[in-house]
Amino acid sequence: MNLVPLVLAAPTSLIKNERRSALKTPFVIASAIMAVSATLRTEVDLVRRVRRFWVENLPFFLLRVGIARRLGYAGSKEIIPVERRLKMEFGYGTEGSTNPFQSRPKEYYEEQSMITGDKNAAAVEWVIQYRISDPEAYLFKVRDPEETMRDASESVMREVVGDRTVDEVITIGRESIATDALIKLQELVDLYELGLKIDQLQLKNVNPPRQVQASFNEVNQAQQDKTKQINVAEGLYNKAVPKGEGEADQKISAAEGEKLQRVNEATGDAERFLALFKEYQKAPEITRQRLYLEKIQDVLPRLKNKFIMDGEASKPLPLLDLNNALNGKGGSR
Repeated sequence: MNLVPLVLAAPTSLIKNERRSALKTPFVIASAIMAVSATLRTEVDLVRRVRRFWVENLPFFLLRVGIARRLGYAGSKEIIPVERRLKMEFGYGTEGSTNPFQSRPKEYYEEQSMITGDKNAAAVEWVIQYRISDPEAYLFKVRDPEETMRDASESVMREVVGDRTVDEVITIGRESIATDALIKLQELVDLYELGLKIDQLQLKNVNPPRQVQASFNEVNQAQQDKTKQINVAEGLYNKAVPKGEGEADQKISAAEGEKLQRVNEATGDAERFLALFKEYQKAPEITRQRLYLEKIQDVLPRLKNKFIMDGEASKPLPLLDLNNALNGKGGSR
């Protein structure tokens, strides 16, 4: 602080006030001298207070200046929507959106045009839902966090789609694509310190380009017909094969049963013959006679006409017609 103007200012003011009262001049001069002395004593304290003020209030001041610069004008304020879930659309746009970063109408075609891993083209539309999780990083770490996240999301989606075939992208791989893209996008957002949290990433319309839409539909229809025919053939196969296998198992079981029966019968006959042979060796005549009688007892009941001949006769009696007599057609017994 320059003290010379303060010392010189006192006599000037006294001269101007001399017209009012000459008696007040000594008191005015004394007051000026005391003011200069007080200024000399408090100069260091004043500098210290100013320095402490700026040290204590500089972060708040910079925050106000930063917000003003981010908003594009000073003297205004805007509430950061940390509790609201925001949305970004890629490849398409919803009319009436209030978020200025929600879509890029002039870049729909460029955003959705992608190349798959098998060198085919696909039009991919997707949407992400996010929120501001770290306001400090959102305001001061990156100049345009929303634009940065849009570019990162498009880069990640092209990478994920480029790792899959066109059939996976359009049909069966939609869920895995959304999951992988969400994980990789959140990793980039954290790496760039955007202060954003990705809550959801969802694929919308995924189609081939318009130029080949008709051809792709024909190929898709042919694949569906092929799959249908395969399913029908597999159904017939699953119906016929178990039936044939059941019949084969049944015949095999019957043959094994018959085999076991015959083996058991042969084993029994062999054991019975061996037992009979042992008895025959002990008493041949008795055994022979018993076998003869058992066989006669088994055979005679099955005969219709029985002729008992005399063992000493040389030939049968010629006078008797035994067959006719037994049948009641003539002759006598």
